[in-house]
Amino acid sequence: MIGISVRLKTAVSLVLIGLLTLLAGIGQLTFWAPSETVTATAPGDTKAAPLTVIDSKLRTLNGGPVKFTIKGDGNFVLAAGRPDDVEAWVGKTARNKVTGVSDDNKALSVEHADGEATAPSPAASDLWVSTENASGELEYTWNPPAGGEWSLLLASDGTKAAPSSISMTFPNNATTPWAAPLIVIGILIIVAGAALPFVGRLLSRRGSGGDGPGDAGGSPVPDDHTAAIPTQAAPTVHHNQGDATRGPGKSLRVSAVAAALAAVLVGGTAVGAQASKTPQPSPSASDANAGTDSGDPVVVDAQLKRILEQVASAVAAGDAAKDAAKLQPRVDRMELQVRTQNYKIRSQVGSYEARMPVRASKLLTKVVSSKREWPRTVVAVTQGDGNVVPQVLTLVQAGPRENYKLWNSAPLQPGTSFPSIPAGSTSALAPGDKGDLQFSGKDALTGLADRLNNPNSAFKDKLTESSSSPYISGTLAYQADTVKNGANGTFAFSHKPVDGDTQVFRTADGGALVIGRLEFAFDGTPKAEGDKLVLNEDSAVFAGGKETSTGMVLNFAESVAVYVPPAGSKDPMRLVAATRGLVGASFK
Repeated sequence: MIGISVRLKTAVSLVLIGLLTLLAGIGQLTFWAPSETVTATAPGDTKAAPLTVIDSKLRTLNGGPVKFTIKGDGNFVLAAGRPDDVEAWVGKTARNKVTGVSDDNKALSVEHADGEATAPSPAASDLWVSTENASGELEYTWNPPAGGEWSLLLASDGTKAAPSSISMTFPNNATTPWAAPLIVIGILIIVAGAALPFVGRLLSRRGSGGDGPGDAGGSPVPDDHTAAIPTQAAPTVHHNQGDATRGPGKSLRVSAVAAALAAVLVGGTAVGAQASKTPQPSPSASDANAGTDSGDPVVVDAQLKRILEQVASAVAAGDAAKDAAKLQPRVDRMELQVRTQNYKIRSQVGSYEARMPVRASKLLTKVVSSKREWPRTVVAVTQGDGNVVPQVLTLVQAGPRENYKLWNSAPLQPGTSFPSIPAGSTSALAPGDKGDLQFSGKDALTGLADRLNNPNSAFKDKLTESSSSPYISGTLAYQADTVKNGANGTFAFSHKPVDGDTQVFRTADGGALVIGRLEFAFDGTPKAEGDKLVLNEDSAVFAGGKETSTGMVLNFAESVAVYVPPAGSKDPMRLVAATRGLVGASFK
């Protein structure tokens, strides 16, 4: 048996080794633990460029969030947008792209691409869901504004080099995988060391209780007789002392092995604490633009709110000053034409009614497409001060560097409900695509034009309107009364869809909302020589006079919206919104 003193020395050694191992494990979680964050900096020799793109994958590096510190001369802007929007806006402009970090997490990986030396300032673009304007220095924590992927665009004014002093602080993914095992092993070694003296004594007592000279017939030896055994059996004691002589060697070897194991474990944790995760390579621009319908809406709520406010502000400024130049940054196509002509008429005819105001709020509903290619269209239904009924506003973005502009507005027909649109975003259809609809968008507008041209139209029962919103019936009645009461003239009316202005969006029930424009021409010719036709004051502004003996043509622009049910439905198409505005008049 191992001697008491040797057992005690071994136990103490094990306890000390266990304490060291336990301390090493605790140290991995406390004073030896790696820093929670690391900071990588852009190389100082990065080639200058007017734009810098920060890859979307960096936002979630090591689980995110990441924080940027950017320093530059003068003013600069940091914009957040969808990766494909950022790439589309950058276009062919020279740029730097931050794509990842180095293996040691100390340097940002920056790729340079040559291109055009300048670009417009990105600060006021509608593509960005948010922008941060700074002068000199900016600290920015990158939090996603909505679901999906996001990239960052950094620029000065598009003509100067973008700030090149960029550092990114992100979570440190260095781990301490040996911390828990070391703590457990240390506890076990301590327990083993503490128990060793008692285990050794128990084994010694069991070894002394076997068959011996004092054992008669195998009967148990009384306690008082057992106590006398060491003095009566000296050889046995001498034999045990011989074992004890070999015991310390075993104890030393055990201690050495345990110490070596602890050293290896501690060394292993140091290596583990220095390990770092190499950032995944970022997707290429072609990957980001692999599809034209990613499922992401082309604008989020914050963008739409900002766009509507700017459009409404521009229209209000133009209406107040009767100045079409104030409209141009945010109004185009039919809406620009109608309001421009309205201003012209009102400058000469004081009683002429102004167009319905455009309001950004209250936003009642919206139609946002997930079609990522341009042109992009968004529809908003709003009602505010001066809007007797809700207004259907159609906003179009022609290209990535263009802002959304109001193409047309039309009042929702009284008694008519706006079709339900899928939450989030919906898909857009080509005007000629019938698919699983009763009619394509193009055919729906052709049918509406026919209804307005002909009281007995073949679409009479296929396209209806609410009884409280008689736009179709009112137009037909106006045309019939003009013909009936025009004793001195022959009149003809024509409504035709305008190609290129038709937008089609899916509705929640599988149908579609079709928004477009019609041209309405009112042609009049005197019946006989000497007969004259008299124009109203508003038409006379464009024609240059109020009477004609040769004939006249009045031109109107009509903004309309039609609901088309899905194929198989027994419901007819329905007029949702409509209005018209005088845009011209001339004598023949």
